Amino acid sequence: MSLEILKRADVKKENTWATEDLYATDALWEEDLKKLSEYGDKIATFEGKLMDSADNLYNYFKLSDELDVLTDNLFNYASRKSDEDTKNNFYQAMFGKAYSELVKVESRSAFFEPELLAADESVIEGFYKEKPELEVYRIAINDVVRMKAHILSPEEERILALAGEISEAPGNINSMLNNADMKYPSIKDADGNELRVTHGSFIPLLESKDENVRRAAFESLYHTYADFKNTSASILSAQVKQLIFFAKSRHYNSTLEAALDGTNVPVSVYKNLIEAVHDNMHYMHKYVRLRKKLMKKDELHMYDLYTSIVPTADAKIPFEEAKKTVLEAVKPLGEEYQSILKEGFDNRWIDIYENEGKRSGAYSAGALVHPYVLLNYKETLDSQFTLAHEMGHALHSYYSNHTQPTCYRHYRIFVAEVASTCNEALLMEHLLAKTTDKMERAYLINYFLEQFRTTLYRQTMFAEFEMKINEMVENGESLTADELCKLYRELNIEYYGEDIVVDHEIDMEWARIPHFYYNFYVFQYATGYSAAIALSRRILNEGESAVKDYLGFLKGGCSKDPVSLLRGAGVDMATKEPVNAALKLFGKLIDELDELLAE
Repeated sequence: MSLEILKRADVKKENTWATEDLYATDALWEEDLKKLSEYGDKIATFEGKLMDSADNLYNYFKLSDELDVLTDNLFNYASRKSDEDTKNNFYQAMFGKAYSELVKVESRSAFFEPELLAADESVIEGFYKEKPELEVYRIAINDVVRMKAHILSPEEERILALAGEISEAPGNINSMLNNADMKYPSIKDADGNELRVTHGSFIPLLESKDENVRRAAFESLYHTYADFKNTSASILSAQVKQLIFFAKSRHYNSTLEAALDGTNVPVSVYKNLIEAVHDNMHYMHKYVRLRKKLMKKDELHMYDLYTSIVPTADAKIPFEEAKKTVLEAVKPLGEEYQSILKEGFDNRWIDIYENEGKRSGAYSAGALVHPYVLLNYKETLDSQFTLAHEMGHALHSYYSNHTQPTCYRHYRIFVAEVASTCNEALLMEHLLAKTTDKMERAYLINYFLEQFRTTLYRQTMFAEFEMKINEMVENGESLTADELCKLYRELNIEYYGEDIVVDHEIDMEWARIPHFYYNFYVFQYATGYSAAIALSRRILNEGESAVKDYLGFLKGGCSKDPVSLLRGAGVDMATKEPVNAALKLFGKLIDELDELLAE
């Protein structure tokens, strides 16, 4: 909380990520942008001739690989620079220019899938024999064939490609409103000191021991969102409508089916998660009751959920200490994994601290040159876990980029949260094994419980909200601010139970969640967490054989469908079992915390 929020120009170089590894200057980026514009004509030379020969098909894929590498560099640079300071219009414009060019290029490739699907299987099989080098693209070709019912004519595909830029508008507008334009009133602590409320400071303020600070921060943020509730509802409604447009255009029964089919994940996996969490809702209600009891409160409020039940064990964790601890925690994954992690720590893969205008939250971007990790580090236990989480993403990208051919290096979003949360689980086990202090153990278990609450329950609640708002619009209903608040309130009551006051401010939380613009992304935090709990225990219990399977998963990219990749690592997400097992552990941890803190 004491970290000063600097202007970007005042941030020390060693605390920033090395964007110069992508482009040393903006001018070099502009040169590559010109190259991007040339790819439209190159791609167009294959139209009507794609399936004339094995060489043509092979050369088209090679050209696509070149384009992938070029756009990886262009968009990573523009995005990273834009996120350093969202108020810097120069880099926002840079991203916009690249996106416009890419839409033009991609519109020229609209013929690809229809022409490929029009060919007989025997022709394609003959091509593999004629040109063995084409074999590397077999999985990619089969993935197109799998989507045959949803591929349109070349002209229709061209129209959808041109509409791609428009489809990004709701998310971009919401991001600008949240990160650049929306400001929250400052609050005061018990000594009268002014505390700034920002996206980066909000959760740390909710972790405060002072209930008045927690409540004031909560009201500052959500009362501001309420002032913009109709605008936020209109933006979210536009997001859902554009998803419906594309789903209907491609002959899907729902936006959920369209989103999951793109990653080859059955809809049943999504619905199994929600059902499994509902089946285990009693654990969540039990945890809320325990929190209320341990905090000795007549009324537990939504702004009381983040503060530690064991404040005596609270401590600041400098970034250098966090790096050292995370490095020790992943030791079970082997020396190679540790050495790659250290390489990232030592070579500015990470943009560490919050600065004015910087994008909120945290993420990892798996650039080819090396991953880039955005943090807003706050010297808390949560920030240390965020470091472990995002570096899990980073190493997943690193392994995939260095193992798979270009066409398979992008892992599916369904598995994206597994490596990150596995790192978190290993960090938790490391910290629990190291402590001999009863109160420190209680503090860590409380933090572990909060991971279950925020990742498995809360993200599933988000997933259910997202599914329901899409169903509402698909059924002809309108997403007004009042309807969104009503639905969000009902879900909070159902998930948190009767032992907490569901404050009306929380009804606006949906407007704060950027993931509702990520097209059914959030459920994968919950499935990923469940898989990670299972995998981390297998790694710790079985050692080398489990590590080998797990590293094989990290190196898998999208060379198999995501459910099969996880089966290879030792967990079956096509069943409810991983979710049930994780929530059973949650129940045991609640009992242990209760015993540790019994008077």
